Amino acid sequence: MGKIKRDEIIVGLDIGTTKIAAIVGELTDDGIDIIGIGTASSKGLRKGVVVNIDATVQAIQNAISEAENMAGCEISTVYASISGGHVRGLNSHGIVAVKDKEVRDSDLSRVIEAAKAVAIPMDREVLHVLPQQYIMDEQDGIRDPLGMAGVRLEAKVHIVTTAVTSAQNVVKCANRCGLQVADIVLDPLASGAAVVEEDEKELGVALIDIGGGTADIVLFCEGAIVHTAVLPLGGSHVTNDIAVGLRTPLDAAEGIKKKYGCALPGLVEDNETMEVPSVGGRQPRILSRQLLVQIVEPRIEEIFEHLRQEIVDSGYMDSLAAGLVLTGGTTNMEGIPELAETVLGLPARCGSPRDIGGLTDVVRSPEYATGVGLVRYGFDHLTTSIRPSTALYQDRGVFRRVWSRLAEMF
Repeated sequence: MGKIKRDEIIVGLDIGTTKIAAIVGELTDDGIDIIGIGTASSKGLRKGVVVNIDATVQAIQNAISEAENMAGCEISTVYASISGGHVRGLNSHGIVAVKDKEVRDSDLSRVIEAAKAVAIPMDREVLHVLPQQYIMDEQDGIRDPLGMAGVRLEAKVHIVTTAVTSAQNVVKCANRCGLQVADIVLDPLASGAAVVEEDEKELGVALIDIGGGTADIVLFCEGAIVHTAVLPLGGSHVTNDIAVGLRTPLDAAEGIKKKYGCALPGLVEDNETMEVPSVGGRQPRILSRQLLVQIVEPRIEEIFEHLRQEIVDSGYMDSLAAGLVLTGGTTNMEGIPELAETVLGLPARCGSPRDIGGLTDVVRSPEYATGVGLVRYGFDHLTTSIRPSTALYQDRGVFRRVWSRLAEMF
């Protein structure tokens, strides 16, 4: 296969708690084609946060080399995902005077900077500044004020912050694999780019991404992001419950969850059985599938209860006319949308990556939503960037320390 020029491809690196996925996308006349996929089981993360650098580096290398072989290209730059309980979202707004009575790019940059000027602790950094709407001379609801006449420009934005060390560890792992990080993207933000429709964003929708170690949530209202949160709950909790409840090894519990898992008792016949491996070399047992449902249902219900409380606390529960879009590997399980509708009282659907070409039969699954979303995010931001800096992420810990020492001296 011929080599592909580097500037024609974008690589999304989904660094998850249970798996690491590298997705290679190519820009074509019809949109985005997925041309390479690499996955590796992830052992170096806990609840979305890197806890073992070496194990994470090894998994990233395995995923990247598999994706390189499939796509027939060399990967040097990636868009990486970040998640974990340290992620915080807040709404802010800024006001500036328009210089030449006509809004230019410089005015937009200044008003975003003004909105960004909120007190953020030293151990946190701004990951995304997401404009919600602009207000020009008290006229609100403006999406793009560029070229408009006026004297006073306001911007309402949603700011996402993360722990500095968690972001640095993600970059460290990528750098050790010889990769540069073009941008770090919040996990559910990438998933939303892949699975949520534009009309759903306008009506108001909650994207819920349940992965191995975290449940991420993004609320859209009138086309803009109004709330983000990450809860340290996910599919690995279900796997642990199965392992303890059925007295089976963790690897076997994961396999049972994927093959037989179901979140609603009504979807399983009473006479359905499954083979369950035992620990310590004992003989495998034949157990009822209903027993598995009794273990799985309470845990999934608990996750949705926490998510419901998060939405209620945000104050946007009544604004979600389009309901819920569920994605992430855990939502592959039978009965999840029905249980979500029962607990949250909103219509729900499972979301898989849409509007893509190439290896669609493989990636059209909720577990690849983040990886495909990172590719889409990368293409969207090749020309325009919401972030104030377009420089590549590097390991900046040393520079940060030196700069703070200089600041103290002066």
